[in-house]
Amino acid sequence: MNEDPNLVRLIDLALAEDVGAGDWTTEWTVDPGAEGKAVIVAKEPLVVSGIGAASAVFRKVDRALLVTAEVDEGAAVEPEAVVLRLEGSLRAILIGERVAMNFLGHLSGIATLTREYADAVAGTGARIMDTRKTTPGWRMLEKAAVRAGGGENHRFGLHDMILVKDNHLVAAGGVRRAVEKVRDANRAGLKVEVEVTTLDQLDEVLPLGLDRILLDNMDPGTMEEAVKRIRLLGPDRPLVEASGNMSLSSVGRVAETGVDLISVGALTHSAPSADLSLRVLSSSMNLRNSKR
Repeated sequence: MNEDPNLVRLIDLALAEDVGAGDWTTEWTVDPGAEGKAVIVAKEPLVVSGIGAASAVFRKVDRALLVTAEVDEGAAVEPEAVVLRLEGSLRAILIGERVAMNFLGHLSGIATLTREYADAVAGTGARIMDTRKTTPGWRMLEKAAVRAGGGENHRFGLHDMILVKDNHLVAAGGVRRAVEKVRDANRAGLKVEVEVTTLDQLDEVLPLGLDRILLDNMDPGTMEEAVKRIRLLGPDRPLVEASGNMSLSSVGRVAETGVDLISVGALTHSAPSADLSLRVLSSSMNLRNSKR
């Protein structure tokens, strides 16, 4: 299996950070030839993400380890559900344990929180999206975790979509001037989105033929009026995105305003780590010692 080179670099960095000169606890307590079996289990209801990354950690420590996923990425599991099975060198299993669990716990936490947001807007037609508020170096993994939880990805970075925000408008000399500059330079045909915070700003951008309009930090009543004005443009209207301090308690009301997309930074910057545990089930050395 060929792993993404960015993931390989991230795993190398994480193992170097954790193992350093050596895992002396494991090396001094576990015989070199000891083999056994272990499982990673959920300790709470959660949505699984990070199976590939966790498996890659164990394979990096020891290519001979047998790593078997018991559930699919994005699966909702209950406590005591087995997520991964491991068989082989106990030293390798214990050396890779924390790094693998960090990947699995963090990414499953994002997937679990995303599923809660997606469930909160179910039936409204609105879709939950992430933002660029990701852990440096983890963006690929965190955005995959959002998808595993039932969300969608906003732009991956600054290079794959145009999002004209308030600071761009000030620097460019206004919204019309900013959009004109973008159109003159946008030979790649990137999608263009402009952020507005008031209905007056919205009225200024409505004639500009944008792909998407971002309603930022509007109250639900103002947002409803904004959606109404955008929908008057007909079937070729821009998509409507809402953002700004979204929470599980407020996202349902936002969805009811008729927006198409709701971007939630908390999915990646504030998701609590999911609770999982690695348990060693058997050891060849233990079995031999018990017969003495």
